[in-house]
Order: sequence, then C-alpha cells, then structure tokens
Amino acid sequence: MAKILIVDDEQSIRRALRDILELEKYQVDEAIDGLDCLVKLKQNSYEAIILDIKMPKMDGMEALEKIQSLASDTPIIMISGHATIDTAVEAVKKGAYDFISKPPDLNRLLITLRNAIDKSSLISEKKVLQKKVSKSKTQEIVGESKTIMKVRDTIELVAPTDARILVTGPNGTGKELVARWIHEKSNRNGGNIVEVNCAAIPSELIESELFGHEKGSFTSAIKQRLGKFELANGGTLFLDEIGDMSLSAQAKVLRALQENRITRVGGDKEIPVDVRVIAATNKDLREEIIRGRFREDLYHRLAVIIIEVPPLNDRKEDIPILAEHFIEHICHEYGIATKKIDDSALEELQNHNWTGNIRELRNVVERLIILSKQKITRKEVVDYVIPASQRNTKFRELFDQFGTIHELNDFIKKEFQSYKQEN
Repeated sequence: MAKILIVDDEQSIRRALRDILELEKYQVDEAIDGLDCLVKLKQNSYEAIILDIKMPKMDGMEALEKIQSLASDTPIIMISGHATIDTAVEAVKKGAYDFISKPPDLNRLLITLRNAIDKSSLISEKKVLQKKVSKSKTQEIVGESKTIMKVRDTIELVAPTDARILVTGPNGTGKELVARWIHEKSNRNGGNIVEVNCAAIPSELIESELFGHEKGSFTSAIKQRLGKFELANGGTLFLDEIGDMSLSAQAKVLRALQENRITRVGGDKEIPVDVRVIAATNKDLREEIIRGRFREDLYHRLAVIIIEVPPLNDRKEDIPILAEHFIEHICHEYGIATKKIDDSALEELQNHNWTGNIRELRNVVERLIILSKQKITRKEVVDYVIPASQRNTKFRELFDQFGTIHELNDFIKKEFQSYKQEN
C-alpha cells in the first residue's frame, strides 16, 4: 500500500484529500505546514507528497527545496489556489513532479499521483539494479599482508559513518578502489559515487565541473549543466588527485563542505547538497601547505580519517596472490583457459622493483599471459619483464635453476646475443 503525505494548512482540504485517497486504498499522513512536513519526512518515507504552496511558517516553495535534499527521489505534486503560471513553471523547475490548481480536478489528481508513484517505483528498482551491477563491477581488495589488512579493517570501521576521508598513496596503488569500497559499505550505497579527476580537468573548467553552470555564464555555456556535487547528491563524491586543484577551486570546495550548499557558475541561487566527500592524492599535502599550494583549512576538512594505501614494494608478500587473481580475471576476459604460473616465476616477480605498483603488476601479468605458452615460467618473466640492461645481474641468481653448467651456458649465449642486438 503506497504511503502519501498531504501538506496543507487548511484542515478541510486535508480531510477531503484524505477521504478520496483512502477510498483508493492509499495510506495517508498529514502535515499542517512546511516545517511539519520536514519533521514527518525525517520520521517516515513516502511514495509521493501533495504539497500546498501558500502556508504559514514555511511555504511550499521553500519546503520543496528542502525536501529535495532529504528525499530527492520522492515525487512532489504542488497544489495552490493562488499561484500563477510563473509559479507553476518555477515549481517544476525546482523539481516538482506536477502542478495542479485548487480546487483540484480529482481524476487528474489521481492519475498524476498514480504516474508519480509508478515513476518513483521505477527509480527505486533502477537504483537496486545499479547497486547490484556496481557491486559486481567493484573488484576485490586482494592481499593478506598486514598493511592491506589494516586498510580493509579501516574501511569496515569508517564506511558506515559520514566522516570525510583522505586516501593517500603513490600512483597505481588502488586509491580509487578503496574509495569505491567505502561507498559500497556505506549507508549511501543506494546513491551514486561520482568521480572527478582534479588533475585531468583544466583549472579554468574545474569550478564548472564541480558546481555546474547556468546557460550563458560563459561563451560555450549553451545550456544549464549540473555539477558533480549535484550529481552526487545523496551519494559520494570522489575527488581524485585533490592536490592538483587550483586554490580558487579549493576555496569554493571548502565553502561547499562548510555549508552543504553550492552555487553554479554564473548563478546566484544557493543549492543545498548532501554528499559525502572522499579525496585522494599522491602528494604530501602537508608539504603542499608549506609551499602555499594547498589550503590548510581544506586539508583539515578533508582529512577527518586518513587511509594510507601502501606501495606494492611494501607488500611484496601479496604478489603471488595478486598475480593469481589477475591471471584468473584476465584469462576470463580473453575467453581462454586459466594459465598456470611457476613458483620460480612468482619469486622473480617478487624480486622486481614495482615503481608502477598494482597497475604495473596487472599490465605485466597481462603481457605474460599473451606472450607465454601453456605456463608462465621464470624465463618468460626474465625475458618479458626485466629490462635487458638489468638481466646480467640475474645470472648468479639463476645459476641454481639450471640442471647443468651446459644449460646455463646455452642460456648465457642466448642472452648475450640478445644484448648485442639491442645495444
């Protein structure tokens, strides 16, 4: 049974609408003004709201904006006996599902209400499906080292809260994956996680990207555009490479975090937003603050919780597990049988200096899968992963891998020929 909230300061209107809706098997709650509506909305969820415009304390237009931040997916049908066409247009622009004049045409009201509830149901179903798809696409955080276990334990602790989080670590360590798991395990996982790479957006466009812009606010602004803060409303905003954001954009992000409101570029209207911000950086923000390139007040706003993602060189014991994991997934993507990898090949991978971290390891595993035959051996790791200029340092380590001195001799000759050709 769908639950409807009627918001009107006239008791006779509320009673008449209640009688009609209850005859149609709806469950009905009442509120006497905008403030009462917000109280009811915090205590209950509704499939639709019928909202009057002219009310004491808080009118319908103001209540409409606040409802958008509390329950953005709940359809709102505005009703009024005094409103003009301009008011109706403004209400719809602000997010109302429809506008009906008083006294309402009952057939139209019931049809509009039914359509609004159908739309609300479709949105809910879509979110459930998106959540399932999102979870199926979110990769595991693989590893059993103490450092990665600490990261996973921290995610479990902080994800259910709304605390802002700063994820630090070198490029390629999986900071984005950490942010996605925080969102998945949070109470906001029914909403979107919206990602912004602050380093990839020119400084003159970052404010428009984050806060949106109004039509005509600059030369190429041919239509209104919603920013990432609005798109993430009710969900999570992931600001990747936050250390590369311009100081002017940092000031506006700080204000948005302080007030939970944003203003589009070229606009003067403040828009309420409800987002959880997760930021990530490969820079030392403390050092950036000293150099005057990052705001200290913004740092303290973002770094309520700090999660440090370790480089791969600090968790080399995880390399065998990671390699097996990547082999299974990549072979599945290619539609081929899962290849085996020798223990000696895994040892060789553990000896490598992983400057590109997890991203580099995945690329190397993909390369080995493509270039190897039935099994990935140590020789293939040496041939396809270790640069030729470094291979001579491996000969002593490889000596005990050959059954006879002749086999090692043959190997050295081949490597020498390869070295001559490359140099």
